[in-house]
Amino acid sequence: MRAQSKPMNTYLATAIAAAIAGGKEIMSVYNTSFAVEQKEDDSPLTQADKNANEVINSFLTDTPIPIISEENKQTDYTERKTWKQCWIVDPLDGTKEFIKRNGEFTVNIALVEEGSPLLGVIYVPVFKTLYFTNETGSEAYKVQLETENESIEEILSKATPLHPEAPNGVVKIVGSRSHLNEDTKTFIEKVESEQEVEIVSKGSSLKFCLVAEGNAHIYPRYAPTMEWDTAAGQAICEAVGVEVLNAATQKPMKYNKENLLNDYFIVQYGG
Repeated sequence: MRAQSKPMNTYLATAIAAAIAGGKEIMSVYNTSFAVEQKEDDSPLTQADKNANEVINSFLTDTPIPIISEENKQTDYTERKTWKQCWIVDPLDGTKEFIKRNGEFTVNIALVEEGSPLLGVIYVPVFKTLYFTNETGSEAYKVQLETENESIEEILSKATPLHPEAPNGVVKIVGSRSHLNEDTKTFIEKVESEQEVEIVSKGSSLKFCLVAEGNAHIYPRYAPTMEWDTAAGQAICEAVGVEVLNAATQKPMKYNKENLLNDYFIVQYGG
């Protein structure tokens, strides 16, 4: 059962404010000579990840909902499995893109209930672009901020609905011609045997946004991701009728699992 609209609206405002504040922290580091650490899993970590995580947590801890964040110490599953709701956060999705300074990195915040994402916010700090669902997860929007100090009322008033599109002659697949593993190549070749294919490349959770806003049709992911990489993107996609399915089971991806590593998945709009 979905949360009631009144508290959800409060949660949406909190998530948007947290994402924008996290983005400001990221940009305060972006053009400096920042150091890059390596985490135990060999993924990179910067001061921007840490600062964004701290400020996002400061917003979300004001709610009664526990938090799963990439940069937090993870709560043991014996406790997590009792949670009906939780926030799932990636304070800086696309740290490698951040290090490259190509702008294709995001802040991801999702509210998950009973394993399903029902509210999602993705903020692109370099471009001040915000993607988000409504409070019931039934619609999704995009808005271009002029400043990071706009009120939630201003943001909501000028947001435009997202509308995915079915392929019309050419199927646009999110990927990279130069960095495809065999499973992804096989998937693309199968599509190419039936329709013309164009490869579209994008970093971080922006891949989900490409499909949700109609600039791509399929995003096959046959490589490791974590729950915080995908929860917000899945919420936004599902809000506009785009499926995010486990590649093996063909069922929607689930969250707050014992293992926070995702299975392979496919994002697709069928029209």
